[in-house]
Amino acid sequence: MKIENILVSQPAPAILEKSPFYEISQKHKVNIDYHPFIKVEGVSLKEFRSQRVEILTHTAVIFTSRTTVDSFFRICEEARITVPETMKYLCNTEAVALYLQKYIIYRKRKIFFANGSFVNFMELILKHKEEKFLLTLSEPHKPELPATLEKLKLKFDKVILSRAVNTDVSAIDPSKYDLMVFYSPSEIAAVMSAYTPDQLPMIGVFGDGTVRAALAAGLTVSIMAPMPGVPSMAKAVDILATKVAAGEPIEPVAAPGVDKKTEEFVKAQQSKIAKKSKVRKTTASTAKTAAKK
Repeated sequence: MKIENILVSQPAPAILEKSPFYEISQKHKVNIDYHPFIKVEGVSLKEFRSQRVEILTHTAVIFTSRTTVDSFFRICEEARITVPETMKYLCNTEAVALYLQKYIIYRKRKIFFANGSFVNFMELILKHKEEKFLLTLSEPHKPELPATLEKLKLKFDKVILSRAVNTDVSAIDPSKYDLMVFYSPSEIAAVMSAYTPDQLPMIGVFGDGTVRAALAAGLTVSIMAPMPGVPSMAKAVDILATKVAAGEPIEPVAAPGVDKKTEEFVKAQQSKIAKKSKVRKTTASTAKTAAKK
């Protein structure tokens, strides 16, 4: 048995040879097709205004994708909002931070980025905890970030700036492929709107949210990334193709457990906040008693 055809639910790369999947196609002699299962569209100015969020009452903007960056500055232009030069921008990755150059002059004093991990991103946000944040989101989105900001009692407002919309997937013939790769829960929802689990080949997914959505839809997941030793989807496909060619059994991916590192980090930060609050109350009480004397 051999994997010969793969469908990746992403737009085709601008330069095919620079895609990590190109190396996979050459190494394993497989054909790789690209077909987006969703497209992300920015919200209208009317929909933005209906959320009753004032951009200029915030001192920092949190970005987790280039799509929300585009939507944010488009909304500002349409609403004739001039964003002050003092505005700070906090991004979950360097790629998103560098993308800001499309709209503003890149200055280290106001653009900050994490390494892509949730804990590192939260550490970055907490370094600027005195700011009033505007959290830009796409719908649907993971609840983890807004929930954590609430738990840590940070000042923020969330705003939906884009939405995922299903593309037409009815023309795709799943039987043509040995593996289909998905990157988001929205893509899983899109494919399940047109096909049943028994019509689909082996499934590969990226991210905990996507694997949970796939399993909830009744799909058997053969590979996922990122995982220890599997940092990318391309690496996961490489490993799978090698195992299939060698005739090795493929163990289905189980639902991911609780992210203990993130959980411990949040609890530690909540404990710090509680201690500081207790110290402030004690200090205030002591000062009040001294004033009475």
